[in-house]
Amino acid sequence: MTTALLIIDMQQAMADRIAKGRDCANPEAGARIATLAAAFRARALPVLHVRHHDPDPASSFHAGTPGAAPLPCDAAAEGEAVFIKSTSSAFASTDLAAHLKREGIGRLVITGAVAGFCVTSTVRAASDLGFEVVLPRDALLGFDLPFEGARLPAQTILQVTLATLGADFATLTTTEALRSGL
Repeated sequence: MTTALLIIDMQQAMADRIAKGRDCANPEAGARIATLAAAFRARALPVLHVRHHDPDPASSFHAGTPGAAPLPCDAAAEGEAVFIKSTSSAFASTDLAAHLKREGIGRLVITGAVAGFCVTSTVRAASDLGFEVVLPRDALLGFDLPFEGARLPAQTILQVTLATLGADFATLTTTEALRSGL
């Protein structure tokens, strides 16, 4: 069974949120994703890219806007598949599942943004489709959320997300453990 690295929504809009001071869990996720991508490429393992393009012209993720551009950690090397989604799950609005099956990929290492949103829905869909999922918890980007007149801290949101996904949908690990185990 082939293992692939899947990088979700690591686009300029994420860096813009961090630069504006938004509470963020794992602001160094991009560097860790770049480390994993290099390790996968060195072993000739697939690196796949998923980018969000919002149909709303006012969105920072609208195609052609600066926010929609990939961050350096998500720059696709020649021949690497890039999937453009307009939904939360990377499976719902793309042919990602068909691509994975066609390429004999049965195990996904999922990284990227945002842990509590697009990563979560992609992990759950992957699991439902029968893919084995591995989450390097330090290569996932998370942000705070408003709740009942307050803001829940980004680290809390990330911990709850990881607890939920690790309980039923994915194996949790770290970038270093993954890199050294490839």
